[in-house]
Amino acid sequence: MTNENTPDIQANTAVELVEELLDEEFETAAEYHRMAAHHFAAAAKHHLSAATADDAGDTEANARHAYLAYRHQLNAVQYAEIAVMDNESLEDEHDDEVDQS
Repeated sequence: MTNENTPDIQANTAVELVEELLDEEFETAAEYHRMAAHHFAAAAKHHLSAATADDAGDTEANARHAYLAYRHQLNAVQYAEIAVMDNESLEDEHDDEVDQS
């Protein structure tokens, strides 16, 4: 028995998608900044949804949105850290400051 609303997806499609995303490498600090911004925005939306759920007394939705917000925040911070570490001009400035000391 199949559900008419269930999408017909090949079993290996999800695996291929994950592999494609893992193979994709970001090349510029700007791309990392964009990903950080995307995750911070998603975290904010989930925090607002958690607050709305809390106001409505929906503890299950509150917990789910809080968890998703936290996960997006963690991803955002990681992307932001990579963006800063990959910024070669900041490394050059830091090296110059150390050399002058």
